[in-house]
Amino acid sequence: MTAFIADETRWQDYIRDIPDFPKPGIVFKDITPLLANGNAFAAVVSELACQVSPDVDAIVGIESRGFIFGAALAQQLGLGLITVRKPGKLPADVHSVEYELEYGVDRLEIHRDALSRGHKVVVVDDLLATGGTAAATVELVKKLGAEVEACLFVIELSFLNGTKALGDVPVHSLLHVE
Repeated sequence: MTAFIADETRWQDYIRDIPDFPKPGIVFKDITPLLANGNAFAAVVSELACQVSPDVDAIVGIESRGFIFGAALAQQLGLGLITVRKPGKLPADVHSVEYELEYGVDRLEIHRDALSRGHKVVVVDDLLATGGTAAATVELVKKLGAEVEACLFVIELSFLNGTKALGDVPVHSLLHVE
């Protein structure tokens, strides 16, 4: 077990690397120690909140860890949380978007009545890698006529160039891994 420092204001120290997970050659960024420490978690949410414009109407959280940060951020800002889910998880009528993975395709869905034309949102997730999931989420939001003001991430794997997939959408990441 990795020992963690006592200073919760250094929330970055609560993210641990797990080598060869989920497969050899991958270094997984484990946020569970961060989530387990209330002060460190609160520090991250506060830093994310500083990136949200006052004219934003809602937070859009991407399944599944984007729900954690998105819900906390929405609560702190007094906004609603819109969830973007994997197929078959939402009970009402949905819009869906397919996107490419390293090996194959996947799909995300949003309720058709989740947002309306003119709504301004911020998309939130824990990690930006290649940008495929975030780009699919931006596409879903735009299908509903809403505007994406920015995408917020706790961690960005900069060497994977995920911001390119998001085009002209502003991206704010709290921690960049080169």
